[in-house]
This record gives sequence, C-alpha cells and structure tokens, in this order.
Amino acid sequence: MKELIKKLVETTGPSGYEAIIRNVILEEVKSFGENRIDALGNLIVLMGNKGEGKKIMLSAHMDEIGIMATHIDENGFVRFTKIGGVRPKTSLSAHVKFLDGTRGVIGEEIQDRSGEAMLLQHMYIDVGATNRQDCPVKVGDIAVFDRQFMDLGNRLVAKAMDDRISCAILIQTLKQLKTSPHQLFFVFSAQEEVGLRGATTAAYSIDPDIGLSVDVTDTGDTPKGVRMDVKLGNGPAIKIRDSGMLSDPRVIEWMINTAKANNLPYQLEVLEGGTTDASAIQLTRAGVPSGCLSIPTRYLHTPAEMVDYRDVENSVSLLLELISGPITI
Repeated sequence: MKELIKKLVETTGPSGYEAIIRNVILEEVKSFGENRIDALGNLIVLMGNKGEGKKIMLSAHMDEIGIMATHIDENGFVRFTKIGGVRPKTSLSAHVKFLDGTRGVIGEEIQDRSGEAMLLQHMYIDVGATNRQDCPVKVGDIAVFDRQFMDLGNRLVAKAMDDRISCAILIQTLKQLKTSPHQLFFVFSAQEEVGLRGATTAAYSIDPDIGLSVDVTDTGDTPKGVRMDVKLGNGPAIKIRDSGMLSDPRVIEWMINTAKANNLPYQLEVLEGGTTDASAIQLTRAGVPSGCLSIPTRYLHTPAEMVDYRDVENSVSLLLELISGPITI
C-alpha cells in the first residue's frame, strides 16, 4: 500500500477544492462498483445489494487543511487565513504550494511580543515577489502544505495523512473484499475539515442502517504528550467517544468482538478534542448507529503527520472482517 499512500498524500486537495484528489481516488476505485459524485463533491462507490444484509456507510474524508490568501501587501508578501485546523506554531517556515503550482514559505513578523501568543495575523507567505504587481498570488487563492512522503520503515510521515491514510484503507478494502451480504457505500467525503459537510449530505442521501467513519486520532506515546491510551503500532483504535459524539455501544461491541474473534490488535480511544464524519452520520434523519475506526497518528494538523504501517494493514483486515459477515445490530 505504500505507493498508494504516497500518491494520495502528495496530491493536492484542500476543503472545497477536492477535484484533483477525487480524480486520483476515482481511478483507483472505479472498477469495483457503481460510482457517483454528488452535488457537494463526495465520491460515493456502491458495492452489493442489500438483500437480507445492512445498508452500511463507510466514510473517509479526502480533503486536507489549507490556507487562503486574504491580502497582498505592497512588497508582495501574502497574508492568509486558514481552511480547517491550521496551527500557527507548526506552520512557521513551512513550505506551501498554491493550486496553480506557485510555491512559497511561511514567515513571521519580527517584533517584540513577549508573552503574546503566535497568531496567523502575524504571519505571511513569501513567494519571492518584490511588489504587489509581480506577486503571482491573488486574494482568494488556495494553498496546502508542501511536503514529500517519507518512508521510515514501519513509520510513514507526510502532510495530509489526515485523512488520506483512511482513504487508502478504504481503497484497499474495496480491492480485497471478496463478498459481503451487505449493501456497502464507500464514501470519500468532502469538506470534513470545515464542518463535516460532505458526510452530512452523503448520509442524508444514503440513509444507512450503520455508519462507520475511518479517520485519524491523536496518540499518547510522545514525551509529555496528551494523556490517552493510544500508541503507534498497537493496532487501530475503536472510538468510544470524542468531542462530537458518543459511539453507539452496539457498534463498539461489534467492532471489539470482531477484532477478538480474528486475533486482530485493537485499542480503545477516548478523544477529548476533535470529531469525525461519524458524528454527522449519527445525526442523519432519524439517527444512525455509528462508530469510528481510528488510525493512531502523531503530530496531527502539521506538515509532518506520522502513522505506523502495521496499524494501517490491521485496519484493512479489521474492516474486511466487519463487513464480510452477518451483523446483528
């Protein structure tokens, strides 16, 4: 899967501008089921007929965090705002790439602000221009972090692991799935980073019996990091709760029992900040029993997010087992 992961993370696709990454994913999945692109830009792939099984929505978002130009000053420096959860501290000196190919680096005003928090208002993008007239960027132009995929053996590092790593998992699951009694909707959702928008409209259209998102989660295995019992390499995490949802206890039990029955490693996740497509699916129409399969990821929402390849492979294995047999929820 490493070549697939590399292709996905190095492709551009910020929230609202997912066309390029959507086309890359479509080329990977178009032969595995009926596919359509809805009005909000979600790519939806349907496999199987419902019959006696369930209608299951599996969702991984394909958008990534980005930035948007708000002003170009007289010296050609570009001021910007965020698209999604861009953090000033981890953005300083980062390389960025605009959708038209223009590249630049993020700098910070040099002044005495002792005790004052770093803000995006204090930052700018330097694209090498010397004045407003020769700056190739205009107000409203979109950029993403520009970082090559790095293979460290079991550990993989790149921008946009959130959530291209989960897109890779869904693609691989599609490729390996032999049979299922269920009607499966594989959704590569748009605009998750700016409010779960794609999953909201897709779930309304699909009206599933069960919803599962596949997304990244934080870890508690770095020096003086957050306090949570999720580590790289210990298997995918089964979400119990996050700041936007409580997973359905029946879904949690189904996921845990499936992992145990197939001797697959898993962890239990309680995430205090952040949420996923599952919280939008859960509240669709009259409500949907929903849960989330989480990929442990260090350095979230930075240009260098890290996952463990073994967790990725085990996520595919668990997903295949979850959707291949009968479900009693």
